[in-house]
Amino acid sequence: MKNDQRPPGRRTLLRLAAGLGAAAAVRVIAADPAGEAVRADDPPPAGAPGLKAAVPTEPTAHRLRPMTAGAPPRFRPMAPPVRTRPFEELPEIGHAMVLTFDDGPDPLYTPEILAILRAHDVRAMFFLCGEMAHDNQDLVRAIADDGHTIGNHSWNHPLVTRLSRAGVRDELGPTSEAIERITGAPPRWYRAPYGAWNRNSFEIGAELGMEPMAWTVDSLDWTRPGVGTIVRRIQEGAAPGVVVLSHDAGGNRSQSVAALRRYLPELLDDGYRITVPRRR
Repeated sequence: MKNDQRPPGRRTLLRLAAGLGAAAAVRVIAADPAGEAVRADDPPPAGAPGLKAAVPTEPTAHRLRPMTAGAPPRFRPMAPPVRTRPFEELPEIGHAMVLTFDDGPDPLYTPEILAILRAHDVRAMFFLCGEMAHDNQDLVRAIADDGHTIGNHSWNHPLVTRLSRAGVRDELGPTSEAIERITGAPPRWYRAPYGAWNRNSFEIGAELGMEPMAWTVDSLDWTRPGVGTIVRRIQEGAAPGVVVLSHDAGGNRSQSVAALRRYLPELLDDGYRITVPRRR
C-alpha cells in the first residue's frame, strides 16, 4: 500500500474527534440562552381563593400532533433548573413593579388594557389560557407586537394539583404550542391556575423551557369588589420588585380596566417603572 493510501493514524483520528466534540459543544452553548441565576429560598406562593368565573368559550379539541415522519427535530430551549417554588417578587429589578393579567385574551377587555398600557408606554405580562389564545389569535399577536411578555396559564384553567402527570402535560404543552404557532416564540414563563403548584407542574414547565411566576399583590379583581378597592389594594401593596395579579378575562373585567386607568399613572407619578422580567 502506498504512503498516500494508508489509513489515518491515531493522532489524525483524535484530532477529528476533538473537532467534532468542539462543534457539538458550540451547538449546546448556542441552544442554552438562559443562564439565569435563581433563588432557591423564594417564599411559598400566595394562594388564590375562590373559583374562577367560567371562560366564555367552549374548550376545543386541540392537542399536540406528532411531527411529520422524517422532519428535522424542532429547536427547544434548554430547560431551566427545576424550581420547587415559583417566583413571587423580583427585587433585582430595582424601583420597578410588574403588572400581570391572567386568563385572556378576551376580545372585550384585553384591547382596552392594551390601549391603556400603550398610552403610558409600559409593558406587562399576560398569562394566556390556550383555548382563549386559540380563539383570539389576532389579540395574541397584538399583545406580542406591543412588546408585552406572554406566559402560559394552562389550556382551560383546571386545578392542576388534581391532574395526573399526563394531564398536566396536556394542559401546558398544547398551550405553549399554540402561543408559539401564533407569535413565533414559545412562552418562557408560566403560572398555575389558582396559584396551585405541585412537582409535576414545576417539572413539566421546566421541560418546556419555562420559569414559574406567582405574584406578590393579589388585587382580587375577579371578585368585582369595586374600582376603588382594587386601586387601594394595589397602591397599598406597591413596592420595588412587586408582582401584581389582575385579570383581563374570565368574567366581567370592566372594574379591572377602570382600576388600571387610575392606578397606572399614579404608580408612574410615584417613580415606579412598570416593566417585565428578562430571562438572562
